[in-house]
Amino acid sequence: QVQLVESGGGLVQAGGSLRLSCAASGRTFSTYHMGWFRQAPGKEREFVAAITWSSGNTYYADSVKGRFTISRDNALNTANLQMNSLKPEDTAVYYCAASGGGATTIAKFYDYWGQGTQVTVSS
Repeated sequence: QVQLVESGGGLVQAGGSLRLSCAASGRTFSTYHMGWFRQAPGKEREFVAAITWSSGNTYYADSVKGRFTISRDNALNTANLQMNSLKPEDTAVYYCAASGGGATTIAKFYDYWGQGTQVTVSS
């Protein structure tokens, strides 16, 4: 069992930066691949980034590639999403998720989810 709590969301102007953190409970955190997803009002949840359990591989949606960086610290049981050069279209609720299967881009394959943190980018 893994419980996830996101933090770090807020209001930022376009071009600014935010760093989201996901704190995980459970001694098996290091065995899970971690992902970040987001959901804007009226839209489906979409993949943002993922990282394998060993941090050996990272994956990004094309829309955030070059602007967002996913990382994790297995000693601290945290996963992070550094978001730079934010755009109004990045406005959404951001969720972290843990997958026991693989570092997939597909939401339904993630086993555990956080409650989400709001990110709002003003133009």
